[in-house]
Amino acid sequence: MTKKYFGTDGIRGRVGKDPITPQFIIHLGYSAGQVLAAADWHLAEGKRPTVLIGKDTRVSGYMLESALEAGLCAAGVDVILSGPMPTPAIAYLIRALRLQAGIVISASHNLFEDNGVKFFSATGSKLPDDMEHKIEAGLNAPIETKPSAQLGKVQRIDDAAGRYIEFCKSTFPYHLDLRGLKIVVDCAHGAAYHIAGHVMHELGAEVVTIGVHPNGLNINLGCGATHCSTLQKAVKQHHADLGIALDGDGDRVMMVDKQGKLYDGDQLIYIIAMHRQQKKALKGGVVGTLMTNLAIENCFKELNIPFLRADVGDRYVQKLLQEKKWYLGGENSGHIICRDKHTTGDGIIAALQVLYALRDTNKTLAQFMHGVLLYPQRLINVKIPKSFHFNTSKAVKIVQDAAEADLKDKGRVLIRASGTEPLIRVMVEGESEHKIDHWAEKIAETVQTASNS
Repeated sequence: MTKKYFGTDGIRGRVGKDPITPQFIIHLGYSAGQVLAAADWHLAEGKRPTVLIGKDTRVSGYMLESALEAGLCAAGVDVILSGPMPTPAIAYLIRALRLQAGIVISASHNLFEDNGVKFFSATGSKLPDDMEHKIEAGLNAPIETKPSAQLGKVQRIDDAAGRYIEFCKSTFPYHLDLRGLKIVVDCAHGAAYHIAGHVMHELGAEVVTIGVHPNGLNINLGCGATHCSTLQKAVKQHHADLGIALDGDGDRVMMVDKQGKLYDGDQLIYIIAMHRQQKKALKGGVVGTLMTNLAIENCFKELNIPFLRADVGDRYVQKLLQEKKWYLGGENSGHIICRDKHTTGDGIIAALQVLYALRDTNKTLAQFMHGVLLYPQRLINVKIPKSFHFNTSKAVKIVQDAAEADLKDKGRVLIRASGTEPLIRVMVEGESEHKIDHWAEKIAETVQTASNS
């Protein structure tokens, strides 16, 4: 059954345009409240389901927070507000506070004009598909406000940041610290602006923070995990040992070494996996995605580390990890899941796992990646009408087949629809940069033409 509004990472869009409008979000909160109220939570007499709402630093977060709050309370569900907090912090606090669900208002790595809503279950994982279907099914029903005595109540949690900082620190081995390291932390003017630097500082590092002055409009603007050149310059400027870049909601991470070289999610997962294998603590294999660099897959084969690809999206990585009972996986975009540490992808915790590997072995990022040459990848995003389905286009199929025949076993082609935006993502990977550039542009041009015809 196809979902109309929920994508791979909740509901997302341009603020002021359907579905990111106050009217829709009130109905979304009400429908979610109805679904939660109908579930069997075995709550004590007189207790109502409680939902934690967090957000990133977008100016529209205030408006959407109020709309969600109103809808949930109208359905008779209690609400706790955390204010700006990273997405993984909400996942943690749901479990720590024994709540029934959590909601994060964020558009992750997008700029401030966009926003979104993503749900977490009582276990701190993304909401199951069946609950998302139930919420969507109730969106057209009129809001029937509970009697006043049954309305939900709202409160704020004042120590959310401190709780989460301590949780992050607890995932780093007690016998190690970060003393002697100078680290630049780029928080993308996002939800981790008052979190990430404190974590690294309290573990002993000398910390320089950038991207920590949110004004509601500057989230992800020329900084953070999607614009790492800012961090690369800062690491060199401050003569730091390394840099850490998070995205707007703190669930992605990229890292930079003292020479300014960038390490993406694929490489960081490889470092964590290799270190865990050395410590005999890997517990199974690694899950990547269709976007994972072929060179990383080949390296895992050489190390005899089982590797599987999931569809793009951290919910699919999580699902495959759970099925295989493995603990490590993620995406080259920097979503990294360490299931033995947290229930969801967490940029700070993933960075700490990399730092653990570096401190435990006295190696640098470059030394861990020595001899690993990533295949060049070319990614082109093609804006398309929502009604266009590339997999029904003969022209797209013909050019894809031609590209694959030319690349043979020294490359691959991936064409997929974005789960969060009206885009077709074209990725071509291979040994020859000339070939991948040629075919990526050719395929993207064909997709654009087919979508407009």
